[in-house]
Amino acid sequence: MAIIVEGYILVPAARVPEIRAALPAHIAATLNEAGCLHFDVTEDISQQGRFNVSETFINQQAFEQHKSRIQTSDWGHISDGIPRHYHIKEDP
Repeated sequence: MAIIVEGYILVPAARVPEIRAALPAHIAATLNEAGCLHFDVTEDISQQGRFNVSETFINQQAFEQHKSRIQTSDWGHISDGIPRHYHIKEDP
């Protein structure tokens, strides 16, 4: 079953520039993961500091590998402590 993640992160104003700068590499690395079907993070134009997240992984194992990779990645360090508001569901 595919794992679908939808939601957003709320980035404090002082950290928005570093998040913007780190996003392209994070998106590219995630899209290169074997189990990633879709990955998109876009800055919300109506709410400052909100970045909308949409992810799909082929299965739970691929999603767990993604989360594991992030923990030691540059993105993991740069985005540490930023509140995440995600809904995760399985899609048969």
